[in-house]
Amino acid sequence: MDNYLLQIIEVSKSFPGVKALDKVSINFRPGTIHSLMGENGAGKSTLMKCIFGIYTIDSGEIWLNGKKILFDNPKQAMESGVSMVHQELNQVHTRSVMENIWLGRFPGLPPFYVSHRQMYKNTMDVFEDLGIQINPKAIISTLSVSQRQMVEIAKAVSHDSKVIVLDEPTSSLTDIEVEHLFRIIRNLRDRGCAIIYISHRMSEILQISDEVSVMRDGKMVATQNAADLTMDKIITMMVGRELSKVFPPKTNVPGEVILKVEELKAQYLNLKDVSFELRKGEILGIAGLVGAGRTELLEGLFGLITLKSGKIIKNGEEIKTGKPKRAMHHGFAMVTEERRSTGIFAVLSVRDNVAVANMKKYKRLFYISDKQISKDAEWAINALRIKTHSQKVLIRSLSGGNQQKAIFGRWMLTNPDVLLLDEPTRGIDVGAKYEIYQLMIDLAKNGDSIIMVSSELEELLGVCDRIIVMSNGYKTGEVDPRNTTQEEIMTLAAKCV
Repeated sequence: MDNYLLQIIEVSKSFPGVKALDKVSINFRPGTIHSLMGENGAGKSTLMKCIFGIYTIDSGEIWLNGKKILFDNPKQAMESGVSMVHQELNQVHTRSVMENIWLGRFPGLPPFYVSHRQMYKNTMDVFEDLGIQINPKAIISTLSVSQRQMVEIAKAVSHDSKVIVLDEPTSSLTDIEVEHLFRIIRNLRDRGCAIIYISHRMSEILQISDEVSVMRDGKMVATQNAADLTMDKIITMMVGRELSKVFPPKTNVPGEVILKVEELKAQYLNLKDVSFELRKGEILGIAGLVGAGRTELLEGLFGLITLKSGKIIKNGEEIKTGKPKRAMHHGFAMVTEERRSTGIFAVLSVRDNVAVANMKKYKRLFYISDKQISKDAEWAINALRIKTHSQKVLIRSLSGGNQQKAIFGRWMLTNPDVLLLDEPTRGIDVGAKYEIYQLMIDLAKNGDSIIMVSSELEELLGVCDRIIVMSNGYKTGEVDPRNTTQEEIMTLAAKCV
């Protein structure tokens, strides 16, 4: 055990009706970046939560620095040098950056006295060490998702951790931010840390990893040196079969224009005079860097933000959305970027999460039809292949990808004809991505129209019929995926307006 910083020996963990981990063994060396891969529901996050003290293992052993450990909670794990940056960020949105980093260990004599001056200095020391340029006094809710991700990484480093788990750390980052993150990760590796890196982005895995382990159905498939692997080998190990194509063939044929957006401008946010058209049965991509106004565009259409000016014309008639309920009445549906905070209802079951947007359909004279809700929930589980042993399971116990499928099911049941998707495949494995792409193409083939925001240019090129590029709140260009390049899109995305 002396050669390993962290060792997992035949760890098993079960939940009601499902065995999440089945005698999993894996070793992590100091000074290495060890990537952990697998489809959604393979057991990756469950294993990490067992290491981090969120879950208690049923059997097996965990050794850290040559000592057998069993953490009762994350606080014990962090105090022992194990930190975890979760895919779904858990932060106090109303407090400052520095308060979030030092929460539970404020300098001074808390609760009687907290030295904000020392806290600021300590935060700046960590930021300067990592090359992060964020105001420590900024309120967390004012930051972009990528900036909040950097804050969580800084928090992990501030614990002087020797084992750092990064769960989908690049899912909301631009290419430039990913390169910055990789520099930080390599720096930590060179200091002797063991970095456990979880991601579904194959190119990143091969670029950053020293070793790669693959899980499937709660079991460890194999651990190999990254230099000996290819993307095809990893996919075969993950899904148990060869996946010959990343994107399904496009069978939809866009028809007449059903939606016109003219000079749309937000009252308070970064959306300025954006105009475009959407055709029946079309998948329209929205590209751009973080902060370009992509999310604001979707939120403006769905009535989540206040619009200052502009027109939304649907089927030849000007409509006013203003509120999500009104937007839904006009046939809009929206899958938001952040599942945890704006997508799922964590304390409710899969069944209730699927049904919640369509309650009017289930309302009878004096009661709600449980039979119809269960029928629709079963349809969503089967049609979207949601991995759950029961529709009554709390949705928070599902993997991120299966939560996303449940959200898709929710909106499919409202029968929308314009579907707004903000980073729909964020944190989803390659097999589940294919299923989402196929679902989108099938919907478009049946006449529904889709507007999709994505930070993955390859995804936009592979799925969309047209791509609009945005920068600083403006539309800076429009390209045809069949005869454009990633370089052209990035040039438009970086254009100064």
